[in-house]
Amino acid sequence: MVLPLLKLGTLALKTLSKPVASRLKQQAALHPRFRQFIVNFAQSNHRITTTMQRRLYGHATDVEIRPLNEEKAVQAAVDLIGEIFIFTVAGSLLIFEVQRSARSEAKKEEKRRTEMEGMRQRDEDLAKEVELLRNKLEELEQLAKNRGLSGIFKLKNAESEHAKLAKPV
Repeated sequence: MVLPLLKLGTLALKTLSKPVASRLKQQAALHPRFRQFIVNFAQSNHRITTTMQRRLYGHATDVEIRPLNEEKAVQAAVDLIGEIFIFTVAGSLLIFEVQRSARSEAKKEEKRRTEMEGMRQRDEDLAKEVELLRNKLEELEQLAKNRGLSGIFKLKNAESEHAKLAKPV
């Protein structure tokens, strides 16, 4: 599912970059300083890529590189700026997605931590209750030892008789 959405997003970015590129061409035609800037940018890019290609293919690198004519330089610069625009937007989307995913994971981790804390608290409460019940059982066993087996069954009666005797005094 991610791959088709990625392709669709790339296609949308390329489609959106075309108006940006045409606008850059218009600005290059209207502003001579901007035109000179993008021509210089394209010429530099042409020199660098040509030198890299020559080194990769093992050709001579000391040969002079012919500059592009002005229209080809403008077109190359506009294309390069369009690609940089696409790359920047795609990179920004990637960074945004990674940050969103990290926030989502942090929320999940916090939820897990809260659940674990709740379970730990419940475990402690149950341990206290077990200890309390154990103490009560020990008290009952102690009373049973003191009164004998019949004392266990008469425990309630003995306590109520004790209470009756205490009142008249």
